[in-house]
Amino acid sequence: MKNLSFVDKILYLVNSLLATVLLLSYFLPFVSPNTIPIFAVLSLFVPFLIILNLLFVIYWLITLKKQFFLSIIILVIGWFFLPPFYKMSGKNSSLNNDLKVMSYNVKTFDLFDNKKDTLEKNGFAFIKYQNPDVLVLQEFYQKKKINLTFPYKYIKTKNAKSKFGLAIYSKFKIINSGSFNFKETANNIIFVDIVKQKDTIRLYNLHLQSLKIRPNEENFGQENSEKLLKRVTNSFQKQGSQTAKFLEHEQQWKGKKVVCGDFNNTAYSWVYNKISKDKKDAFIEAGKGFGKTFEYKFPLRIDFILTDTNAIINQFSTFSEKFSDHYAVQAKINW
Repeated sequence: MKNLSFVDKILYLVNSLLATVLLLSYFLPFVSPNTIPIFAVLSLFVPFLIILNLLFVIYWLITLKKQFFLSIIILVIGWFFLPPFYKMSGKNSSLNNDLKVMSYNVKTFDLFDNKKDTLEKNGFAFIKYQNPDVLVLQEFYQKKKINLTFPYKYIKTKNAKSKFGLAIYSKFKIINSGSFNFKETANNIIFVDIVKQKDTIRLYNLHLQSLKIRPNEENFGQENSEKLLKRVTNSFQKQGSQTAKFLEHEQQWKGKKVVCGDFNNTAYSWVYNKISKDKKDAFIEAGKGFGKTFEYKFPLRIDFILTDTNAIINQFSTFSEKFSDHYAVQAKINW
């Protein structure tokens, strides 16, 4: 510190604070939001903290200062404890009998009819072009102009009068289905059992408690931040309860399974840690890049496709087409 200029001393203090917060965030997957709700909020900022620490490493290296060791050490520790923030390379193989699963929060289809300057003229054409075997949708909205041609489907709206809910479309026969029917929330979990050749595969569609953050209208620096913080912490607590119910239900199924959905939380959270335990994350197995699935200022991966450990993920894609505030994700899975 003695050889640093006044500006560099200030920067190093900021660097030390951010490195410490990032280190603390490594404990997030082990702390239930129902135990310390406010701590769970930090999971949303982990990608941002990683980027800032990387920028400090670059700055200290450019200025030839040994202070770069601080963030380097913290980031290396995170390499062993956290899911990857960025994948340098992925897998791009497939077999004829792969199960192609797409998960997509479609935001009530409100942008699906917009014309795009691409081969896919709208959201429905985009899905048709990708041609998934199973299509798992969150924020589904029942309306007349839904151009999806699948022989089988299971749609669960909030109630008989509501048009909002979850849906699973399949090319393979659905022999069983069900809904968790969470109370006092628009969020829910549904599941189906499909038959593919001689295999019965269970697919879960999770839409965990929404944080109700509107990227184009608000941010964490808004004047009414206390109200926003309370809303977000309450949402994390509900996510904790919903996760516990899911895990209890999931344990009863011992066969092949795929868990998809919008977790409304990152891979650095307790929610993800619990749900992904004893599973393969398709992005980690075969993805590439940041895997960003939500339209926000920094990379947020909150939409996931997970499988049982016996599955082989041959391919994973995060699409960049903007027909929602989420990006579709798709995996090719085999057993």
